[in-house]
Amino acid sequence: MITSESIQDYLKQTYKLQEDNEYVTISQLAEKLRVSAPSVTQMVKKLAKEKLVDYTPYQGVILTEKGKKIALEVIRHHRLLELFLSEILGYPLEKVDEEAEKLEHFISEEFEQTINERLGNPKFDPHGDPIPTIDGKVSRHNYLSLADVSEGDKLIIKRVSDFNPDMLRYMNELKLLPKVHLEVIGKEPFNGPLKVKVGDREVVVGNELAKAIFVEVI
Repeated sequence: MITSESIQDYLKQTYKLQEDNEYVTISQLAEKLRVSAPSVTQMVKKLAKEKLVDYTPYQGVILTEKGKKIALEVIRHHRLLELFLSEILGYPLEKVDEEAEKLEHFISEEFEQTINERLGNPKFDPHGDPIPTIDGKVSRHNYLSLADVSEGDKLIIKRVSDFNPDMLRYMNELKLLPKVHLEVIGKEPFNGPLKVKVGDREVVVGNELAKAIFVEVI
């Protein structure tokens, strides 16, 4: 099925929001897509007619299997492109999302497969988010946020939020990125900052930043 760039964006964002919510509200989609609520309602009704979503007024939107399949294909393109831009072309982490957004709708399946093979059939994008398989399967991992760990914990960063490019830039400066090992050597009470050791460096991490970094205890 050939779908427009706009439809693909709606389905992709609905899928991502649905990871944390059973139903996705019109206001959530409007905020994420930066369009008005009436425009979202109009598009959602169109998607419902195409059987890409189920829409219940005053409750929200949920993807159908047909819609989910398209969303996962776009997300696969996006995350493979992010990894290609980062690992092969050397793009900084805070810029790969914006660049992949421009390209994700236009690459062919042949080009997607070429990128996948060049990267060695990767499982995760540079932020640590899972890359859907070609048949639409996605691995699920429940990681702790850095804000929820304890003093003395030894950790590996598994994922960082890509929501805020400025925050990503700061994470990059501090070298708090996926695959990095660290140890919590201090934690202030009442949502105070953490002090972590990264190699031979000590880094202070505020609560907001810590909530955007997801880790696994070693």
